[in-house]
Amino acid sequence: MRVTVLGASGFIGRHLGAALRARGDEVVEASLRDPAAAAEASAGSAVVVNLAGAPVAVRWTESSKRAMAVSRVDLPRAYLDALAHVEDRPRAYVGGSAIGYYGYRRTDVPFDESSPPGDDFLARVCVAWEAEADRAAALGMRVAKIRTGLVLGAGGGVLGKLLPLFRLGLGGVVASGKQWYSWIHIDDEIGILLHAIDGADGVLNATAPNPVTNRNFTHALGRAVGRPTLFPVPAFAGTLMLGEGGVVINEGQRVVPARTLASGYVFRHPDLDEALSALTA
Repeated sequence: MRVTVLGASGFIGRHLGAALRARGDEVVEASLRDPAAAAEASAGSAVVVNLAGAPVAVRWTESSKRAMAVSRVDLPRAYLDALAHVEDRPRAYVGGSAIGYYGYRRTDVPFDESSPPGDDFLARVCVAWEAEADRAAALGMRVAKIRTGLVLGAGGGVLGKLLPLFRLGLGGVVASGKQWYSWIHIDDEIGILLHAIDGADGVLNATAPNPVTNRNFTHALGRAVGRPTLFPVPAFAGTLMLGEGGVVINEGQRVVPARTLASGYVFRHPDLDEALSALTA
């Protein structure tokens, strides 16, 4: 099968490309920086996967927020507009999204794929992001939307930032420690993307079935690297580092993959301790 991957140079994109090639698929890498060229490159592919998007784990300024919105809303819109004029276009569109869709609200009540969206900046971006993905249906394409949580993988993602600190014994609980972190091992992130490429549709939460609090996440990572976790990180530190984006680490979300499981996906790494052990061995 021929698959076009938009955003193939990113952390998830690189892993997806490798997994597709490993099973014998042809991968076409294209960039949304030139939506028309990306649409032309997509001709002849069975599926297009859009993983493109400006980084979120940066200080949120008006400029960075604009880049997040443009890369997730304006550029996919231009791509689909151009794709409408491509004869041999893909039959399916797998769009990236994020659990930011649900908003950052302090609650122990879990969100699943049927939960309504939040009303903060990232939630509004995710709603608009997914609305663009839905436009692919008007082109006769099957549509899947993957709402991704905190991706754990070697050499990038959340662990790329945390491991150096934790291995030095500088890890600690963030803010209250009670906020929920909905994580996923990179193997399962790629597994869910392949599941969608191969036929699953609609909204699929890409989070492990067992989200944990920040306190439990911190202690689990400390156990995995054999180091203490004695240095608490106050909430204002996240705000100083990320500005408005500090809400992502200070508030968190409890998200479960109800529809993903119902669609038949079986998680390889449902338990955090096992997942971290596998990644830090």
